[in-house]
Amino acid sequence: MTENKFVKQWVSDMAELTSPDAVVWITGDEEQTEKLRRQAVASGEIIKLNEDKLPNCYLHRTAVNDVARVEDRTFIVTSRREDAGNTNNWMDPKECKEKLTKLFCGCMRGRTMYVIPYSMGVLGSDFSKIGIELTDSIYVVLNMLIMTRAGQKCLDQLGDKDEFIKGLHSKADLDESNRYIVHFPEEDTIWSINSGYGGNVLLGKKCFALRIASYLGRKEGWMAEHMLILGVEYPNGETKYISAAFPSACGKTNLAMLIPPEIFRKRGYKVWCVGDDIAWIRVGKDGRLYAVNPENGFFGVAPGTNEKSNPNALASVQRDSIFTNVVHNLDDNTVWWEGLNDNPPKNAIDWKGNKWDYTKFDKSDKSTYGAHPNSRFTAPAKNCPCVSPEFDSVTGVPLEAIVFGGRRAKTAPLVYESRSWQHGTFVGSIMASETTAAAAGKTGVVRRDPMAMLPFCGYNMGEYFAHWLEMGQKATHAPKIFHVNWFRTDDEGHFIWPGFGDNLRVVLWILDRCAGKADAVDSPIGYLPKPEDINLEGLDVSLDTMKELLSVDKESWLEDISSIRAFYDKIGPTVPKELLCELETLESNLKK
Repeated sequence: MTENKFVKQWVSDMAELTSPDAVVWITGDEEQTEKLRRQAVASGEIIKLNEDKLPNCYLHRTAVNDVARVEDRTFIVTSRREDAGNTNNWMDPKECKEKLTKLFCGCMRGRTMYVIPYSMGVLGSDFSKIGIELTDSIYVVLNMLIMTRAGQKCLDQLGDKDEFIKGLHSKADLDESNRYIVHFPEEDTIWSINSGYGGNVLLGKKCFALRIASYLGRKEGWMAEHMLILGVEYPNGETKYISAAFPSACGKTNLAMLIPPEIFRKRGYKVWCVGDDIAWIRVGKDGRLYAVNPENGFFGVAPGTNEKSNPNALASVQRDSIFTNVVHNLDDNTVWWEGLNDNPPKNAIDWKGNKWDYTKFDKSDKSTYGAHPNSRFTAPAKNCPCVSPEFDSVTGVPLEAIVFGGRRAKTAPLVYESRSWQHGTFVGSIMASETTAAAAGKTGVVRRDPMAMLPFCGYNMGEYFAHWLEMGQKATHAPKIFHVNWFRTDDEGHFIWPGFGDNLRVVLWILDRCAGKADAVDSPIGYLPKPEDINLEGLDVSLDTMKELLSVDKESWLEDISSIRAFYDKIGPTVPKELLCELETLESNLKK
């Protein structure tokens, strides 16, 4: 597979530590991949689904104690604690290696170690970075072959260099008390043990593409962001691109795969999905910011995905996909999850592997769910009907706008524009969502999630903000920055903006602002659209409702100031003075 001495030595060292019975290098060719699928089916690790209805699709169940990312077991390990910052879990490198080396020692005995060379980003592009993951899970191998560009071609690109991200994973005993997902950004290394769940073990995803990559981006002068990338094609054939960051449950995937309202479709508007989760962003030769999706697939939440909410996502999983922790319909050997349709299977196995009685399902009691609320699908991006023609671009797509968003009942208007890159960085740094009753038992609790990166920034958050400010100076033609809120409610708690495909109306105003084609009015928080400038044609939303959606509740914003200050205090003295000045300006504007 390779003569690279750095790769061979590291693989040899890790094999000596973990003691596998065999070492298999993943080539990426279909013959080897199919052999692994058959092997995993034979062992029960995955279940082959109906070949006619779901060709080349499989079902996997994780351990019951292993169903989601584990933030409290996720660590950034740096030689100085302050480099990890106050918002990350930190561990001393010496202590961490001693503890985890004992856990890894002999953990693959009786198993096979699979060596997965992979690229985040299109091979041959300036964005591409090579990683190698060692794992004892065929499930991980099959997912990585979907989610990344993997195999021999990655080793060929690496050549004899030592510039690769070293990832070591073992299911070990799936012991949750000894579960660790550990990042060594100073050593380009990731260790994950005692988990088999996607987000903890597909090391190219959040671990590499965000935590390690954000650290590398700061060092090398680019950005790794938790952002979707979409393109809006106009009737004249021109396409404009935006990237957008939202905390969970704020409509990120739905926006990434948006279907325009019929009135816009008939006029020739199209929306293209470049990526639904991660964007790597660099300054181009023309001084603009260019973005790529470093992934090759989607790792999406299944529950709630249906023909109405996201038909493009549903179409993406109809073949060559892996389903994790969903319902197994025994009548036709397919899958189901809550929110897919109103026809739960009567003869089915739930995500735990037990017989499931759909008649006892209670929406308010998650213990009665057939699919786990965080159940997943892994699907090739090329399956998506609206995948962008620029998906494999080696240069990336030029960004007109960067959009932040959150779920706020009253505080944030439908959309507003920042006054500058510095102000936009401030807007991103104070991003927040309010909890819903279903999620927290108490509504309206504000959770700060700057740039939607709080769980994924691989270094000190204050220095991350400073890097954003630096990138604005490097880009001579930086995108405009906006904030949206699809979740404004009336006094009875009902949403007053329809959302979903109609969010295109807001995106088109954003792009018109970037092109100098739309006016705006100043406000204490930034620039707001004139209510008549959001196209409401064919929509049952009055101009008065639009005025309400665009209103700024000064009292709510003033109440927010103390919450923002407390969050900045938690980050500590690394918060850039420019952002503290923006906070003072905001407060002053609101009190005028």
